[in-house]
Amino acid sequence: MADAIVLIDDLFFQAKLIETAKLTGISLQTVATGEQLLKAAAANPAALVIVDLNARQGSLDAVEQLCKENLEPGVESIVPGNPRRVIGFLSHVQTELAERARAAGCQDVMPRSKFTQNLAAILRGAKS
Repeated sequence: MADAIVLIDDLFFQAKLIETAKLTGISLQTVATGEQLLKAAAANPAALVIVDLNARQGSLDAVEQLCKENLEPGVESIVPGNPRRVIGFLSHVQTELAERARAAGCQDVMPRSKFTQNLAAILRGAKS
């Protein structure tokens, strides 16, 4: 089983993620669509899910569905102690998308530049 599942359809950035993961000793499972993310998450109990919110196929819908698993009936926010940490990243000018991602269940939403800067530490968090 992978330590983290990553939804990303940008092959160049995917290569950077994979290389950083190797350097930090973290195993990744990468997927390119929201549908693939949901299937991977159902099969893999990875504690960390990373979502490129600019992915073209269903990233926000997948976050919403993935985080619904962790909601109690009638509760509109993530239940404390959610076993999966969901991190989304996007362009820094997409403030509306960032708010929608938080509402969907992303615990952390950050600009791609901040995500890239902190990538090694974020990936290491998959083991803790």
